Amino acid sequence: MKNVFDADDAQSYIARINQLELSHQPKWGKMNVAQMLAHCNVSYEMALSDQYPQAKGLKKMMMKLFVKPIVVGEKPYKKNSPTAPAFKIANERDFEVEKQRLIDYINQVQSLGANHFEGMSSASFGKLTKTEWNNMFAKHLDHHLDQFGV
Repeated sequence: MKNVFDADDAQSYIARINQLELSHQPKWGKMNVAQMLAHCNVSYEMALSDQYPQAKGLKKMMMKLFVKPIVVGEKPYKKNSPTAPAFKIANERDFEVEKQRLIDYINQVQSLGANHFEGMSSASFGKLTKTEWNNMFAKHLDHHLDQFGV
């Protein structure tokens, strides 16, 4: 798995994103390319802002037990995997705006570095290691860039 904290690996994700065009169609799923970019931005918004509330109580426990291993593990996502409500993008989005936001987030994460994320709390899963943060970001990007053939 690539390392989102490594400058070369981060740039390889950006190069793939820059290959996307508004006309790209998904190999699976319902989102168009602009919605997919907005969907990918949610992961970064959850990590880098207070825009989304922290899961609490039973919901947090269930997320940690059942969802966390899937999200932060190294096994790739299956096509058409279910997604959490916060990640569902139903309205139209501006392709260029979402594309630039995602590139900016990738650069921000890479520049903050792995140590910034070590032990940082996730809105859904509690404290994660830098490896878990990397797996979550990298696996999600790979899944959706593959979805659109780049």
